[in-house]
Amino acid sequence: MDEKYEFIVNPQARSGRGRKLWEKIEAELKKRKTDYRVHMTAGKGHAGEIAGALSLSDEKCTIVVMGGDGTINEVLNGIVFSENVTLGYIPIGSSNDFARGMGIPKKPEKALDVVLSPQKVIQMDVGKLYTGEKTMFFGVSSGIGFDASVCHKVSVSRWKNMLNRLHLGKLTYAVVALERLLRDKPVRAEVILEDGRKYTFEKMFFAAFMNLPCEGGGFRFCPDALPDDGVLDVFLVSGISKLKILFLLPAVYLGARLNCRGITRLRCRYLELKTEKPMTVHTDGETYTGCREMEVQLHGRKLKVIAG
Repeated sequence: MDEKYEFIVNPQARSGRGRKLWEKIEAELKKRKTDYRVHMTAGKGHAGEIAGALSLSDEKCTIVVMGGDGTINEVLNGIVFSENVTLGYIPIGSSNDFARGMGIPKKPEKALDVVLSPQKVIQMDVGKLYTGEKTMFFGVSSGIGFDASVCHKVSVSRWKNMLNRLHLGKLTYAVVALERLLRDKPVRAEVILEDGRKYTFEKMFFAAFMNLPCEGGGFRFCPDALPDDGVLDVFLVSGISKLKILFLLPAVYLGARLNCRGITRLRCRYLELKTEKPMTVHTDGETYTGCREMEVQLHGRKLKVIAG
C-alpha cells in the first residue's frame, strides 16, 4: 500500500509566500503521482487542531508540515503521539532551526525529496514546559529571560517582514538581540535538577533548554544537543557584563563551543527554575509573559520524525 501524506501548510509563512511555495511543491507531488491531501491553516493554533484530528486516525500516515518553527510548534502541541504517525517537515520559515537541527535541506524541493524518500527516521524527544498555568511542548528549544524576550520582540517587529523580503530573515534576531541586550536586566534565579542538585544565580540573563543545537535563527547554544538522546541540554548565562555577552553571541552564532566564566552547561531530563520577578518564556519562539516558576522536562513519549 502506498504511503499516505497529509500536508499541513501555513500560507502566511515567509511573509505570505507560503501559498506560492506550496503550489510548486504540489506540482511536484502531482508529477510523482503521490497520494496526498492538503490542509491550509487559517490562523494561529489551527495547525495543531489539524494535526490532532489527523493523528487520531487508526491508519498510518505521514503528516508533513510546511511552515516555520512556529507551525511545527503548533503541531507538536496538538498532535496525538502514536506509532501510526510519522512527522515530516518542509521549512519555509525565517529561522528554520528545526530543519537545521534535524539535517533537513533548507530548499523546499530538496526537503520534499527527503520526505518522500526517507533515509533516516528517528524517535525524537519532545520537550515540555509547565508554568503552573500552561503546559507547552517544544521540538527545538524553550527558554526564559533574554532569549525569550528576543523571540517575543521578533514576533511583533517590523524588521521581520522587511528582512524576510530581502531574504535576510534570520538577521531579525541579531537586530532585536542587540536592542534587548541593552534593555533587559539580569535577575536572581534558582535551578533544581531531578537528582536534587541546586544552583543559585544572582544575575541570570537567560537560560535556554535545548533539544536541538540551535535557536534564534542559528545561534548554536548547545552544538552537542541531539534530538533523540533522552536529555535536554541547558545553556545558562549569568554574572557577566553585557559587553561580554555582546562579544559571546557572534561567537556562538559562528559555532564556537564556549566554556568560560558566566556560562553554565547542564544536561538533564527534568529541572525546576524560579526567578525573583516575572519574566518572558518561550517554546520554539512562541512566547508567554509573566512567568516566575517553571518546570522543564521531556515528554513521556517520543515522536517518529523524518530526518535529513
